[in-house]
Amino acid sequence: MMSENSQQQQDIIDAPLTSMSIIACAGSGKTHTAVRRLAEMRRQLGEHRGRVALLSFSNVAVDTFTKGYRELYAGTSVSSASNRVEIDTLDSFIIRNVIHPHAHRTMQSNKAPYLVTGGEQFLNGFTFWNGKFPVCISHMHVGISNNIENFYYSQNEKIVQLDRDYSLKLVQRLGCTGAYTHNLGRYWCYRTLRDQPGVLRALVTRYPYILIDEAQDIGTMHQSIIELLMTAGVRVSLIGDPNQGIYEFAGADGKFLSEFGNRQNVVYYPMTRNYRSVPLIMDVANRISARNDEAHRNAPDSPHGAFYIPYKTADREKMIESFRTAVIAAGLSIENSAVLCRGRELADKLAGRTAPDGQGLIKSFALASLNRDKHQDYLGAFKLVTKCIVGLLAEPPSDLVTMIIQPNRYPEIRQISRLIWGFTRDANIGLPSSNLRADKEWHPLLLARVKVLLITLDQKYGLKSAENLGNKLSKKGLTDAPLIDPNDLVTGQGARLRVDTVHQVKGESLDGVLYITTKEHITALLAGVNSELGRIGYVAITRARNLLWVGVPESSLKEFKPALEAHGFQLVGST
Repeated sequence: MMSENSQQQQDIIDAPLTSMSIIACAGSGKTHTAVRRLAEMRRQLGEHRGRVALLSFSNVAVDTFTKGYRELYAGTSVSSASNRVEIDTLDSFIIRNVIHPHAHRTMQSNKAPYLVTGGEQFLNGFTFWNGKFPVCISHMHVGISNNIENFYYSQNEKIVQLDRDYSLKLVQRLGCTGAYTHNLGRYWCYRTLRDQPGVLRALVTRYPYILIDEAQDIGTMHQSIIELLMTAGVRVSLIGDPNQGIYEFAGADGKFLSEFGNRQNVVYYPMTRNYRSVPLIMDVANRISARNDEAHRNAPDSPHGAFYIPYKTADREKMIESFRTAVIAAGLSIENSAVLCRGRELADKLAGRTAPDGQGLIKSFALASLNRDKHQDYLGAFKLVTKCIVGLLAEPPSDLVTMIIQPNRYPEIRQISRLIWGFTRDANIGLPSSNLRADKEWHPLLLARVKVLLITLDQKYGLKSAENLGNKLSKKGLTDAPLIDPNDLVTGQGARLRVDTVHQVKGESLDGVLYITTKEHITALLAGVNSELGRIGYVAITRARNLLWVGVPESSLKEFKPALEAHGFQLVGST
């Protein structure tokens, strides 16, 4: 926790209005610095009516920035809300300013653009061929190289290119309906700014200065949009850490950020003080990244440091329980510690997030129950239930799912959204509890309650149900056991450890981290940050504040032990 600005932070905050390249180490206090830089930029603009935008890549980051900015103005006569600044995600920014009001002309659609997520029925007519079977267009990615768009998809963590002409026709055909996916939204923004120069000029006038956080996550489409803005006159500043560029499949390898400071009229500023990690963890991070960042914290009296622990696959749960015991012994928070994995499959397995029983819509309803009851993910459950309910309607509007899950944008649909939200939340009258036996208790209740909900949608809103509901809601594949697994990952008493992927914790500070590696992962980590897998490992270890464990396959320990200890790791239990 910082009580005052470092000299590096103050230099950034007080800098004149110009484009900046800010390379910030992990735990460097970017939030603290960015909100104060934002306020100072707006102050320097004086009576200029242009806005300053602070953009990032996650809603969590946006919420953190917004909270920090409001706290900065708390107790003053200046209103943070009326200070002509905007804090948003980069995607929300382009959707709100470009796609929603203007992209329909470029898309050649007579409807306002709307987002689709992949579960909409009409998307069955918008697929590409992967050589074996059709794949929904929601899985299509788009990049750009030498001002030429290219289309691809990811298969087994490998990029597979698609025919450009075929893909363009498919994307344009979807665009004519007004629909766009998360990935294609950036494409339509780029096309709109390129094809409608008046929109670009207006955007430059409204936002003369833009500060982009986590800039190592900028992919090729985002970069192309930013280049258009800069060429038209926007002064862009980037802040981030190239060593944390872990979205290479989207072209986000940190290169744009690392080279940005070499441009004319861009001023470079470093942030090299780590406020997060204890010196022993900071030392490991420096050796892996070949940096020389400074640890702000002193070594605490409680147990701390960077350790490695050998494990057998069959004993992973025992290793996790040992880590949990170590976290408690160090006086750290279980709730603010985590077990991290490279891939979603292992994380879900260790966390007990296995795919539920059932088929088709029933499987999705079951997953919604688990999201709500086991993971407290009410929004995820709501989105799943919405797709299921719309899937039971006869000829629903193609954008109905989008409208229901975005009621603030579509107030005419708000009552339907509230109805389905209430159904999702209330296990007593809506989506049944996952503690019930799946085929004997959960399914009959679900069937009866869904029918009541569909009758209400028909009578109040004129949304007719499809035929053959019994077939669509068959209990085939369900068992006599409850949907939720009674066996927890952690057998000890008290709070459970979070188990997640490295990608999901990027940007967070965690008291304790256990990073479970394979031979490939530990090889990449010790080799440094020149590969994406190495950077993923770097992100994992730099989340830790006090306690870092790296799980190493026992069969590979002899090979890696010298390198681990040379990088500053100690064997668990050796001290």
